[in-house]
Amino acid sequence: MNIILILSITLLITAAADLFVTLRRDLMMLQQNSYRRDRYVNWINKSGETTTFRRIFAMIALLLPLAFRNAEILTYPFAAIVCVWNTLDLATAKYKKPLVLTSRASRLLITSLLISAIIICIIYFVSDNINATVLSLLGGIIISPIILLAAHLVLQPVENAINRHYYNDAVARLNSMKDLIVIGITGSYGKTSTKHYLNRILSEYFDVTMTPGSFNTPLGVIRTIREYLKPYNQVFIVEMGAKQIGDIKEICDIVHPQIGIITAVGEQHLESFKTIQNVQRTKFELADALPSDGYAVVNNDFEYIKNREITNVKSVRYSVRDNAHSGYQATNIKYNSHGATFTLVTPDKEEIDFTTPLLGECNISNLIGAIAVAIHLGEPIEKIKYAVSHIEQVEHRLSKKTTAGGITIIDDAFNSNPDGSKMALDVLSQMNGGKRIVITPGMIELGEKQYELNKTFGEHIAESVDIAIVVGKYNRDAITEGINSKGFDKKNLYIVDSFAEAQATLSPIITAGDTVLYENDLPDTFK
Repeated sequence: MNIILILSITLLITAAADLFVTLRRDLMMLQQNSYRRDRYVNWINKSGETTTFRRIFAMIALLLPLAFRNAEILTYPFAAIVCVWNTLDLATAKYKKPLVLTSRASRLLITSLLISAIIICIIYFVSDNINATVLSLLGGIIISPIILLAAHLVLQPVENAINRHYYNDAVARLNSMKDLIVIGITGSYGKTSTKHYLNRILSEYFDVTMTPGSFNTPLGVIRTIREYLKPYNQVFIVEMGAKQIGDIKEICDIVHPQIGIITAVGEQHLESFKTIQNVQRTKFELADALPSDGYAVVNNDFEYIKNREITNVKSVRYSVRDNAHSGYQATNIKYNSHGATFTLVTPDKEEIDFTTPLLGECNISNLIGAIAVAIHLGEPIEKIKYAVSHIEQVEHRLSKKTTAGGITIIDDAFNSNPDGSKMALDVLSQMNGGKRIVITPGMIELGEKQYELNKTFGEHIAESVDIAIVVGKYNRDAITEGINSKGFDKKNLYIVDSFAEAQATLSPIITAGDTVLYENDLPDTFK
């Protein structure tokens, strides 16, 4: 066997491995974009994915053999090294949200590999040349997103058929449970926490199932019905997420809720919604879908909830701020090292004292919505109070813990937003035992207001903390401008590129008694 053939086979193997891990990584990003081709293409256009070092080196590895024909002994070893480097880099990379190899993901990966194999085989038989085959593999690495999108398009009829089957099965299961109480929860933010709190409270008195994790899409809800909902359940709590008009209605058409909670209407997902009015319209699709004997519970602390009338069903409004216009009002809120206490004033003007391990005005607000539904369903107050006093903090949503070294960690790393981030900073500002430190990459998906709202966030940081560590490049300029505009001491402002670097920066400056707030943790789709 001559040396050129050996080099060709070596490059063929290394390029095939590189193509496999590249397609797998591309699939991970498609999955993080909800398998939506439009969102995935939009991410590719904005992320600089087409000009990463891996693709640039793959392009060089492809062009060298083309530029120096008959010089395989020089160009193929370089190309093989590039492929090995790419493969090892992707195979060992750590992601915040790694690929979940579901049945759908597996189908997409296999189809992508089949499309690649078909193209390569055609090129081989047409050219009758192993070199052309090798070069086509290198080309596949460069255009792997296109291969993946082609696989997505090919599989669309299959996915539609599978989804129709799942949909019909889920609807049939719900129709068989005539006495099931379905509660929908939506909002720009706060819906996941409210879901968990409501589940904990109602579980003291009812048999309850809720959508797990972030199963807040139509397919997530359908999967919950088919895999988690039991015939003996009395209450089904459904979290409803949305990124465009009609998303909430689509879920309501599946589960037909009798009770709805709207936790917030705020400046979130503005990249897809475009305007706050569209956010309002979408969130209120839940209230609009309720039957005439239904019950809507809405958070009056948000302007675009307060100014929206509900006339089709009985409703109640709750608040921690706008108490003059709300049926349920939280007053006398006090925080301590163990959590918070507050008094709830009901629509009948009854005053009920609560104790909870939760921190933050936002969490108190979410609790009130859950309590209002529990009271509406007839759960005894003593059971509600017991559940509230034993409620667990939802991970990454303003949850607090103290380390063995006496450092308090406030974890608000999930999906930061303008209102929630300010509330988190307000909680941090009340921690007086030591230095108050925030670590944050800022907020995302705010559309045209991205810079403005992150600048305001920076201003709040300057007014609330002693040390600020700004992570990443995406919101760096906006946040630092806001911080500096308030005369913040620049020696206490640190700019880093990653959370690993943030931890390294934090280590020498933190001492016992300090409090660290982790505000947001951008997904892999942002840098």
